[in-house]
Amino acid sequence: MLLALLPLALFATALSLPLLARSAASATRRWRSLTKQRKRPGIHAHDPGRERRAEQRARELLRSCVNDEEWAMYRDLGFIRVEGKRTIPSGPAPYAYLIYPHKPIVSYVPSSGRLLSEYCVDFPDLGTLGPRGRLPASDDVLAKWMALTGDEKRLVGEANMHLPGRQVDPGRVRRDLWRLQMWERERRDSATGAKKR
Repeated sequence: MLLALLPLALFATALSLPLLARSAASATRRWRSLTKQRKRPGIHAHDPGRERRAEQRARELLRSCVNDEEWAMYRDLGFIRVEGKRTIPSGPAPYAYLIYPHKPIVSYVPSSGRLLSEYCVDFPDLGTLGPRGRLPASDDVLAKWMALTGDEKRLVGEANMHLPGRQVDPGRVRRDLWRLQMWERERRDSATGAKKR
């Protein structure tokens, strides 16, 4: 019985040899391409400080693009407030946005603190080799800030809109709005104190 199965096993082995050879050649080509990529000057092995340096450069870029108040807000509080379009040129804005890194943009009513909605937008890191994941936090904030201040209507129209609380905790947003009020009060008080001297 075993003798009868031997020719069948040899026949199956002979048929599978080309498939095995092709998969081995494919694996060898992949391995060679990976080693070539590691040797290229633009592609480096994992560097734990790379993300920290990228965030540092992103913070410098953000600081150069936004005004002093927005930069101080981001530095001190971790988010930026952008006012919406004013209905009356000299009056207060009827709504505003909070821009968080890697979170949806949250809209709210400044006079009451009522949360309106969340706008989900994504700006992936498009490197020379294609998508590489998330932008550094400050670059994400800058991309949202630029899109919102440059063309608010388009950004809001193209974003995925959700009710408040879908991705950002409403309690956190309310605490951040309170922190923003306190922060603005301290800045106002220190500015008036400096003027009195």
